[in-house]
Amino acid sequence: MCMCIALSTAPELAELFSQAEAESLTTQQKSELRELKRNWQDANLLPTELVEAKSLAGSKCEHAWRTQRGENDWQGFEKNFKEVVKLSREEAQIRAEASGLSPYDAMLNIYEPGTSSESLDALFDDVKSWLPELVDNVIEKQSSESLVTPEGTFSTQSQKALGLDVMKLLQFNFDNGRLDESVHPFCGGVPTDVRITTRYDESDFAQSLMGIVHETGHARYEQGLPKSLAGTPAGDARSMGIHESQSLFFEMQVGRSEPFIAHLADLSRKHFSEHDARIFEKDNFQKLYTRVKKDFIRVDADELTYPAHVILRYEIERDLMNGDIEYTDIPELWDQKMQSYLGLSTKGNYKNGCMQDIHWTDGAFGYFPSYTLGAMYAAQYMAVMKQSVDVNSVIESGDLSPIFNWLEANIWSKGSLLKTDELITAATGETLNAKYFKEHLTNRYLG
Repeated sequence: MCMCIALSTAPELAELFSQAEAESLTTQQKSELRELKRNWQDANLLPTELVEAKSLAGSKCEHAWRTQRGENDWQGFEKNFKEVVKLSREEAQIRAEASGLSPYDAMLNIYEPGTSSESLDALFDDVKSWLPELVDNVIEKQSSESLVTPEGTFSTQSQKALGLDVMKLLQFNFDNGRLDESVHPFCGGVPTDVRITTRYDESDFAQSLMGIVHETGHARYEQGLPKSLAGTPAGDARSMGIHESQSLFFEMQVGRSEPFIAHLADLSRKHFSEHDARIFEKDNFQKLYTRVKKDFIRVDADELTYPAHVILRYEIERDLMNGDIEYTDIPELWDQKMQSYLGLSTKGNYKNGCMQDIHWTDGAFGYFPSYTLGAMYAAQYMAVMKQSVDVNSVIESGDLSPIFNWLEANIWSKGSLLKTDELITAATGETLNAKYFKEHLTNRYLG
């Protein structure tokens, strides 16, 4: 057994934690102890046999899914998915018994410590009450707008150069990271060596460009985590939702704002000077990056319809882990919810419906809410930031330091020293409030 694994699961740590908790500790020491104990409890919770079985079942399901999705083969997928669900439910039950939470909440806490389905239900029910009408109103408004779409070939070399220029504008630290290429964009590594990737489509530079902005948000968070706590659980990112709040703050709050779009348009014009100049006019660029369309695929969804995709998945996985539905019910429920939230039917269309995501193939139930939680956190940060920072003027100037200074002081430097609600309250004066998200979307798309 690896020494680090043996130490992380050592039973004698229970007594040491108890002794430490009885001592007089500083606020920071209490936070560090809380995170260490949480990690130790999690490492000791599941039987080795279950961990191994779930890993094997997930690998088998994911490998087959890569072919089955393209063939629209739900029946074939079900044969492997059945075992993944069975083992995930076993895990959820063990976690629930240890934590006193519902099975789904116990899984949710892997990704969002301290978050409950009760709070998510309240937040998402609020969003569902106004989102469908807002989407319809925006689509109606945009139907009469003209748009010059990018056409032709946009070389990978030029796209890379453009991406690097944008990363410089976003003050990415190239001494502690780099940009690479991959099939799917991601951010990985450690704070001293953060790697981000994007994918390039020579017929569509817009997608890879905004993907770089998104991943740079993840990277700046990693680079900004407290160096004094490096290597400790308290020095890690707080949650998946908080991590996503940084990438979506960069992409949605800053990246698609009018002054930043103006920078993107100017930089794109410089790197693609041989193309139709009308593409790079500021107003056209703004329309390009705020176009709303109801569609089947989550990863291609726009800012406005994206929450509907997440809420649909959350409601299904919540009920699946709690035993209220079975895996065989998913296609019909997916179709019902898509029709209700976006007016689209996926009946019989599994590859563009319930088989489109990789998350459930290996039992990552509880992950999906992080995406929309991140968007909501980001909107709340911006609303509060604007009370002390003239955000638009800062972006127009090209020196975004005041924005990043606020994020570093209120989010990055905190690591996991605070619980999520404590972090949001300290930064914004209240816990997560959906009203900021609604105000942001309404102002951007109908303002």
